[in-house]
Amino acid sequence: MNIFDAGILGIVEGFTEFLPISSTGHLILATQLLGLPSTAFVKSFEICIQLGAILAVVVLYWRSFLSVPLLKKLFVAFLPTAVIGLLLYHTLKTYLLGNLLVVLGSLFLGGVVLIVFEYFHKEQETAVAHTEDITYKQSFFIGLFQSIAIIPGISRSGATIVGGLMLGIRRTAIVEFSFLLAVPTMAAATGLDIVKNASSFASADLTSLAVGFIVSFVVALYAIRFLLSYIRKHSFTAFGIYRVIIAVVFFTFFLT
Repeated sequence: MNIFDAGILGIVEGFTEFLPISSTGHLILATQLLGLPSTAFVKSFEICIQLGAILAVVVLYWRSFLSVPLLKKLFVAFLPTAVIGLLLYHTLKTYLLGNLLVVLGSLFLGGVVLIVFEYFHKEQETAVAHTEDITYKQSFFIGLFQSIAIIPGISRSGATIVGGLMLGIRRTAIVEFSFLLAVPTMAAATGLDIVKNASSFASADLTSLAVGFIVSFVVALYAIRFLLSYIRKHSFTAFGIYRVIIAVVFFTFFLT
């Protein structure tokens, strides 16, 4: 992987991490387009680079991380994903990451779910309007929804957002909670991967990681603002349609 490849993947990660279209899925598709082999380092890169996008959340929402009650709820939401992710880490790295068929199937099914969900979902007047008002019970179930996204192509943000809407949380509140929940989730995933694989990284690999990290951070700053502005006037149906289209296009050209 050269610096150009790392920069392109950084852009993809930064733009897609917080949209309900799966950043991991898009990184895998991008590596296919760039002709990069599915090596151990490329798989680690696809995990570690997400930390750059997550740093953008810390910069934009640092005041939220000073709220002890909110931190407790984030911890409760983080637990299901932490346990499931730790148990299935080997399976994820060995069989799921880099598996184009799994990614395309997840993108397609996730897109259909988004479209159908938005067609039937009606936000109630009593829905939770602020992240601080999300209960511990809701936090735990949001974490369970997030754990589904261990499958590449599902979308961590998409799973948590749909789960939150089903639990009676307003769109803006669950989107912001999803941003905040990404911090411990992706920090843990990146930390686990670094501990297990850092010794095998070459100096050139570290340069690629640095470039991808910085680019994803900068792009994510704009992507977060875009999504917050978008959801005030639109549903997620367009993202569902996009997922279905890109899955069909890639399936047609890569697997047939």
